[in-house]
Amino acid sequence: MKQYFNFSWCLILCLACFTYKSNAQDIKVEAKLDKSTIVLGDQTILRLSAQLPINEKISFPALADTISSKIQIVEVGKTDTIADKTNPKVITISRQYTITSFDAGLQAIPAFLFQVNAQSFKTDPLPLQVTAVAVDTTKAIYDIKQPLAVKYSFLDWLRDHWQWVVLSFLIILLTAGVIYYLWQKRKNKPVKVEIKPLVPADVTALNKLAVLRDKKLWQQDEVKQYHIELTDILREYLEKRYHVKALEQTSEEIFAGLRHMEITDQNRGKLRQILMLADLVKFAKGIPLNAENEQSIENAISFVTNTKEINQLPDNKAQNETV
Repeated sequence: MKQYFNFSWCLILCLACFTYKSNAQDIKVEAKLDKSTIVLGDQTILRLSAQLPINEKISFPALADTISSKIQIVEVGKTDTIADKTNPKVITISRQYTITSFDAGLQAIPAFLFQVNAQSFKTDPLPLQVTAVAVDTTKAIYDIKQPLAVKYSFLDWLRDHWQWVVLSFLIILLTAGVIYYLWQKRKNKPVKVEIKPLVPADVTALNKLAVLRDKKLWQQDEVKQYHIELTDILREYLEKRYHVKALEQTSEEIFAGLRHMEITDQNRGKLRQILMLADLVKFAKGIPLNAENEQSIENAISFVTNTKEINQLPDNKAQNETV
């Protein structure tokens, strides 16, 4: 029994070695050049290929920029896989490299190493003959001749680009037609008139004063901002009501401009109280009493109400704006 077991084990080992040797014999690697002789700086194609069973995996040699110190790689091509027509279990994998050299003489391309599993396969070294460009030293150095100038007329240009010329003409014609159509349509379009009623100056001022009171600025310690907005509303009202440049004038200039206007002494006193207290707050950093702050807006409402124009324009007499 023991002899039978030893015989079987030896037979298995022999078969495995035979199979591995057979597979190894099926693997072939090769390196070849399209041209083995090139002129200095010229290019040729180096082709690396490997023939192996379809179930095997192979590692190509890692090539980046150079093959040797005198042979450079210009471009790495794609990898192609071709099945063997006579044996479907065998494939050929190939990869090409565009190479060049700038050193004259016989350059050696070394053997390339392929790896299949743990076994290595080498290609044969290749010679590359690089010949120098022959220079005739008996002739003098001279410039390269400039290209000959060829006349290119406008008719030549039209002949080459007539499609674009026709297309451009059609686009221009179509655009002009659209513009003319829109212009005619707009020309015949009825004009819409929007009637905006005039808002009396006193109504505008009273509305703004109501908004200012609702803000409660002086109650929030924003006394200066309160008096600035209050006097701005009054100055705007004075400009519209009495046609004085109140927004650009000081308080004294406003009083001087209104001296000939029909304003009662009581209303003048209210206006003076508002403007003088505001100047005190804005320029002298005065801190008025709460009652004084409230009195200012009350006087402003009373002043606007008492000085408004009696003969207001009716609503039907409005300012027309053409749209």
